[in-house]
Amino acid sequence: MKKVVILGGGTGNFTALRGLRKHPLELSSIVSMADDGGSTGILRDELGVLPPGDVRQCLVALSNSSRIMRSLMNYRFEAGGLDGHSFGNLLLSALEKVTGSFERAVEEVGRILHIKGKVIPVTTHHVRLKMLLHDRKLLDGEKEIYLSDQIDQGYSSLYLEPDAAANPNALAEIEHADVLVLGPGGLFTSIIPNLLVKGVSEAIAKSHAKKVFVLNLMNRKGQTTGYKLSDYLKVLHQYIGDNIDYTLVNNQMPPENLIEKYAKEGDLVEVDVKGDHVILAPLLGELTQVNKNDLIERSLIRHDSDKLAEEIVKIADHL
Repeated sequence: MKKVVILGGGTGNFTALRGLRKHPLELSSIVSMADDGGSTGILRDELGVLPPGDVRQCLVALSNSSRIMRSLMNYRFEAGGLDGHSFGNLLLSALEKVTGSFERAVEEVGRILHIKGKVIPVTTHHVRLKMLLHDRKLLDGEKEIYLSDQIDQGYSSLYLEPDAAANPNALAEIEHADVLVLGPGGLFTSIIPNLLVKGVSEAIAKSHAKKVFVLNLMNRKGQTTGYKLSDYLKVLHQYIGDNIDYTLVNNQMPPENLIEKYAKEGDLVEVDVKGDHVILAPLLGELTQVNKNDLIERSLIRHDSDKLAEEIVKIADHL
């Protein structure tokens, strides 16, 4: 059975895992620990726990439990002192306090949800993502970076504070992977935060796995404005060298009315790189409703989980 490892953040990982779990694969999801928005951010600040939100999404994506249990994990309270909090986030944070270990908490919830595969935090250290812009303005935290509309004007550095060593379990998954998938997800907020953890980039470079980059469907305005495929690859090369074997690219055009709705957030990514390593496929998903309780606005145009999984499986089958 081929081993596929997904590396990124919550929404992107969720999309890939939800499709891949339907195939006979050994799955692992390595998750960024830089999330600090919404319910996750409040729990981090008030309880001193590791960020549960992205991990929760991956656990739900891999779950073989009932629809009710999956809905329960994603349920957000809409009133009172718990307004905006996800039940799953609260459960993971409570279990971390009870067990004294975030990894143990994730394992316990994984058993409750009967997940197929593993969900692994990229580091077990408390970290904060920071970006210094060319104008010397400091963006403090993933949420500030995500919401910034100035990044495309240039940045000097992107880093974690404090420096953090990789989770040995994450490094082991990378080492033994047959296929390693980066993305989809925010370049600066979901993918690179994993690569900033000490040991991760080196492990990816050494791994014999086929490395697959899933190109985002849309650029985020103010961050990757006008980015082409070559720009994404150039940024990734700074962290992992020229180690991308395949790039999965959507070749479906979203409906014009949907592009217009999305215009305030971003534009379509231009594909300016050709070759056998660039795999063009219809990967566009249907229009999804944006959860009114999401404290950070989510993309309206998304990958289709099953179509994306099929392309990743094709790569795995040809190894």
